[in-house]
Amino acid sequence: MIRYSTAGESHGRCLTAILEGVPAGVPIAEEFINKDLVRRQHTYGRGERQKYIEDDKAAILSGVRWGETLGSPITLQVANKDWENWEKIMSLSPADRAEKFELLRPRPGHADLVGALKFDRRDVRDILERASARETAVRTAVGAVCKRLLEEAGIKIYSYVHAVGRIEADIPDGVPAEELFARAEASPIRTPDKAAGEKMMAAIDAAKADGDTLGGMWTVVATGLPVGLGSHAQWDLKLDGQLAQAIMSIQAHKGFEIGQGFGAARARGSDSHDEIRHAPGRGFFRDTNHAGGLEGGMTNGEPLIIRAAMKPLASLRKPLKSVNIRTKEEMTAEIVRSDVCPIAAAAVIGEAVTAVVLADALTIKFGGDSLRELKDNLSRYVDHVKNF
Repeated sequence: MIRYSTAGESHGRCLTAILEGVPAGVPIAEEFINKDLVRRQHTYGRGERQKYIEDDKAAILSGVRWGETLGSPITLQVANKDWENWEKIMSLSPADRAEKFELLRPRPGHADLVGALKFDRRDVRDILERASARETAVRTAVGAVCKRLLEEAGIKIYSYVHAVGRIEADIPDGVPAEELFARAEASPIRTPDKAAGEKMMAAIDAAKADGDTLGGMWTVVATGLPVGLGSHAQWDLKLDGQLAQAIMSIQAHKGFEIGQGFGAARARGSDSHDEIRHAPGRGFFRDTNHAGGLEGGMTNGEPLIIRAAMKPLASLRKPLKSVNIRTKEEMTAEIVRSDVCPIAAAAVIGEAVTAVVLADALTIKFGGDSLRELKDNLSRYVDHVKNF
């Protein structure tokens, strides 16, 4: 079973993750992980910190020797270069406490106020530092390791942006995920529609000029999945539920759908379900994929297609009304350095958390303490399904 936990604050020394359950023998290198960290960091709509200060790189501190996983816990660390400028603000010592470092005006739409009430903190920085989406840098690193495992099993994960605000990309039917992904990777906003991409970036620029933020939507596609990851037998084993939890755990995300998604609510059953076909040597398959690769909480052998919606970020340069948590005086919310529209980065993070869920399901289904054992089990199962 794949599991992980993260630690660290936005402006602390570093972000750290411990990843367990990866079989021994998976080839992995820091360079592979860092490619996804670059993809997450250097996209259109990011703020000054991501553009000019941070240079995200993962360090593997345990669980890997001579380029292969050992089967033991993997420790990953991403340093915060900006820590140099925040050492006093984020100090461990009570001697460094100072009123000038306190934040007292919670931002509407953020964890600030609710977290302060829940944890009895009189300075909302105690909440926002951990609630920050900066935490997703190390989650992206975790996801990269899981991607590497999935690749060994023939599973690939792609993503692209299909909306920013009210601007939607034109995504033609029938275009392979690999091609859409290649187009997206060539775009600063990571959309396969070049014309829409120009409009998206212009909208982001306009929001920035107004001191505002924008949300958007992204798509993740996973190909090469075998039939039967997940289970129908218990509520918490259903893969669609696990994916929803993972995606909705990404900061600022408010919507999630699989395949036809909310469109299925407006369709008839005859236009919503995928007819079953069979061919010798191939086994069962479908000509359509309205289900998005999941039926009954299990993969059905078709590509997994998931989409998510990210709200506009709560950190505005022209802040909304708030209340001082100590004096209760009405005033505007704190102005905190942030992105304008990190939807392109969110899609990369979406790949990462999807990879974790799929890697977990893969190891549960096929077991094995080593990659060789897992692949042997997978191969036999795939042959069985084809000849069922």
